[in-house]
Amino acid sequence: MKNLTYLGLLSVPFCLGQHVSAQTAEQAKSASQQKPNIIFILADDMGYGDVSAYNKDSHIQTRHIDQMAANGVMFTDAHSCSAVSTPTRYGILTGRYNWRSSLKSGVLYGYSRPIIPTTRSTMASMLKANGYTTACIGKWHLGWNWGTKPGHEKPGANALNDEDVDYSKPITNGPADLGFDYFYGFCGSLDMAPYVYIENRQPTTTQIGTVPAGKKPGFWRAGAIGNDFNHQDCLPNLTHRAVDYINRHAQDERPFFLYLPLPAPHTPILPAEAFKGKTGLGDYGDFVLMVDDVVGQVREALRRNGIDSNTIVVFTTDNGCSPAGGIPEMAAKGHHANYIWRGMKADLFDGGHRVPTIVEWANGAGRGTCAQTICLNDFYASFAALNHYPLKDNEAEDSYNILPLIRNPHHTPTIREATVHHSIRGEFAIRKGDWKLLCSPSSGGWSYPKPGVDKEAIAQLPPIQLYNMKDDPTESKNVYQEHPEIVSELKDLLQKYIREGRSTPGKAQSNDAVNKWEQIKGIMHDD
Repeated sequence: MKNLTYLGLLSVPFCLGQHVSAQTAEQAKSASQQKPNIIFILADDMGYGDVSAYNKDSHIQTRHIDQMAANGVMFTDAHSCSAVSTPTRYGILTGRYNWRSSLKSGVLYGYSRPIIPTTRSTMASMLKANGYTTACIGKWHLGWNWGTKPGHEKPGANALNDEDVDYSKPITNGPADLGFDYFYGFCGSLDMAPYVYIENRQPTTTQIGTVPAGKKPGFWRAGAIGNDFNHQDCLPNLTHRAVDYINRHAQDERPFFLYLPLPAPHTPILPAEAFKGKTGLGDYGDFVLMVDDVVGQVREALRRNGIDSNTIVVFTTDNGCSPAGGIPEMAAKGHHANYIWRGMKADLFDGGHRVPTIVEWANGAGRGTCAQTICLNDFYASFAALNHYPLKDNEAEDSYNILPLIRNPHHTPTIREATVHHSIRGEFAIRKGDWKLLCSPSSGGWSYPKPGVDKEAIAQLPPIQLYNMKDDPTESKNVYQEHPEIVSELKDLLQKYIREGRSTPGKAQSNDAVNKWEQIKGIMHDD
């Protein structure tokens, strides 16, 4: 009897332990479920003025994006860290300025080596470590290592060629190695060969052919193409897979992060028949409308699954509208794709990198317009803060936590000290408050005065430009001579950001490939 009593007494704490253990597991499950899902939609080459919520005179009625703006926070002074594709994507996923990477100018192509080492944390790896299931569906454009034919490894080359690649072999150093549990997409832009889908690490094609170049506005470069790849079907295919991903993971115990980098409205400009002629602006305007429809399908999938209130949806673009969209032709019809901002994709002027940015989150975001200057890099630190995750010194060095702005768009303390802008040629600008300094006499990109083209005009211009963005938002009056103290302050701050390897508080870090960095020689006193 004593033995039975003893065993009975032992079973009490054992049962209590089971109860506590089960309770702890249930609490962990509940906490995980309470974390919001995150969907980050990144359009490609779409202008600030293409979203009707930002441009009352827009000829494109983006009703789904506008609904996001009405239900959430609309940032009016948001910037991509670069005015072109690859660098912006680097900044979003690493929280680090693109020019700190090995890519100092330009973009990558379809056979390019990766620029994010697997040793660097990404938004995906950070969220995965904090309990998220992670996925990327769409355009990668950050390079990876293709499987190669024997003898074609070329370990020292920055890129491979088609004849080097064995498309039956898996890729390495791609999204699946940088924190994404699932990936489906392609390597470069939709106009860059090879046109081959990858699922996780494996090419999905069973046969490789070649495709001739497409004709404008449906332009793509000639090159290798998989037998399951169709340019016209690409955006619908990616949309279907994104909606399917939401459907499959909506009721999971773990929250999900879906990074959805769309290939549109970048070239090839290929609106589906259902959208043709809807805007009166030609194929580009109709393609933008198709992008808006993608946003609508994603939001509807969330609503249908009952998870719309506890999902953060971000909509933004990687840079301003490209001349491939027909900017002058649309302007003649009264539609200004880059709104009032000077310049276009590739430029230091705001038309190159001021982008529409909206955050919708019924359970956590405020409603209204936020006029504070932010950078797309900032979402890394914000999602980290959402998970109470302290950033390491060598992580997200140029990312500020804008969660206070997402929760309250009228939050008054200024969050960003300053923001650095970067052009396709690797030239710099820096913005602090109302003041913007361009360390170049030109656009730094594709608009007038265009480097390498408008040489005589540029030779007559001062070497720097200073604009007051409050008084002169179109960057039309260079006042550098009137405010030498502002020029000095901004240049000193840019030098500090470059030298310390970070723009946020913390331990100084190193930049990559500084020995190849021609663009900073006119900026740094040491040079």
